[in-house]
Amino acid sequence: MTDMTVLLAPMAADYAELDAFGHDVWWIVVVKAVMIFVVLVLLTLFNIWWERRVVARMQQRIGPNVHGPFGLLQSLADGVKLALKEDLTPKAADKLVFVLAPVIAVVPAFVTFAVIPFGPEVSFFGERTPLQLTDMPVAVLFVMAIASIGIYGIVLGGWSSGSTYSLLGGLRSSAQMISYEVAMGLALVSVFMYAGSMSTSEIVAAQDDWWFGLILLPSFVIYTIAMVGETNRAPFDRPEAEGELVGGFHTEYSSLKFALFFLAEYINMATVSALATTLFLGGWHAPFWIDEVWAGANEGYWPVLWFFGKVLFFIFIFIWLRGSLPRLRYDQFMAFGWKRLIPIALVWIVAVATMRVAHDDLEFDSRTALIAGGALMVVFVLLLMIPERKSSDDDAPKVAAARSGGYPVPPMPAGGPVRGAARPLVFAASELVATPGTSGTSTDTTNVGANDG
Repeated sequence: MTDMTVLLAPMAADYAELDAFGHDVWWIVVVKAVMIFVVLVLLTLFNIWWERRVVARMQQRIGPNVHGPFGLLQSLADGVKLALKEDLTPKAADKLVFVLAPVIAVVPAFVTFAVIPFGPEVSFFGERTPLQLTDMPVAVLFVMAIASIGIYGIVLGGWSSGSTYSLLGGLRSSAQMISYEVAMGLALVSVFMYAGSMSTSEIVAAQDDWWFGLILLPSFVIYTIAMVGETNRAPFDRPEAEGELVGGFHTEYSSLKFALFFLAEYINMATVSALATTLFLGGWHAPFWIDEVWAGANEGYWPVLWFFGKVLFFIFIFIWLRGSLPRLRYDQFMAFGWKRLIPIALVWIVAVATMRVAHDDLEFDSRTALIAGGALMVVFVLLLMIPERKSSDDDAPKVAAARSGGYPVPPMPAGGPVRGAARPLVFAASELVATPGTSGTSTDTTNVGANDG
């Protein structure tokens, strides 16, 4: 009985911190929910404008600067214009699913922010309440579960359109998001082990001294890569590759339905950025240990400023990647997710578990754990640089069999495809002499052919 009490004591401590939730007056809950909705919509409008301005600067352009101060109302103008466009529905579409798919994609994007802590407990219209809608012992798993529902909206949107391009884009998106959700979930396991809880408020409280982004640097790097693949953003936006799939799963969508998909993408960017801030960068805690100098940095409404500053930092990373990196091939980043990120995440989980047990039993300091983690990260980076072995069958030219009634496909040239500039064309002198009686000013081009040769 005593052993069972000892085992359950940490869990009881975790649940004791959650007693602050679930006691708010009903109108405070309504106000919090409305404020989350308004903040996410305004943040989306700002992020669209910010992305266009930053990418314009990277490409030595000006960007939107006409509507409103500094062009801040450009996103609002584009949204109104998009809402007033004609709403088209293809004849081959499944109309009910075609309409429901954008809703299924955008609603989970809003719901996930219900468990994100924006700040500590404050006085809110005369009532003491935490700056968080709610919390639960498995809040992070709740976020992952709700976010995975949004994949259904993408799959159903591509399938219900009745278009081959949309169907292929939806399948690509679902496969990519599911694959990178595995790596993302594995990156969070080490956070759970260090914090001893899956509650978002408990994880933020556990980072009062050291952020998990520093202690668990490999997990932070894996999560950062996975969150880019999870949101279908460049350089992992192959499901929306206009060069081959026109527009991806939302090719046949227009007007407000397309706007909902667009809104879901940008809110998902904010969601993964807020989750990264909560799990790895101390949440609403003041950065750079400002609270050591200023005692009130983590009190009142100041933590809201620190929280959104960290979220915008991750949003800038998204924009920076889009403006600087080209797209990867679909097979490349799928192989990277399954053959690189997931194995490394599994190895890192074992290493973190070993360090936690050694810390409790052998009582070595955290500095040793940090050094060991850094050494393991170097090993993982070196493993990433090892090229994959190619079999001799891959180098041999392959000749496709001719179809019945069709033309044979020529074999690939020896050594693979020809790279670089095309070979110059060489014409015989007899082919370049103008035929008598044809229109033209030159009748002798023998010298031109000789020069080309």
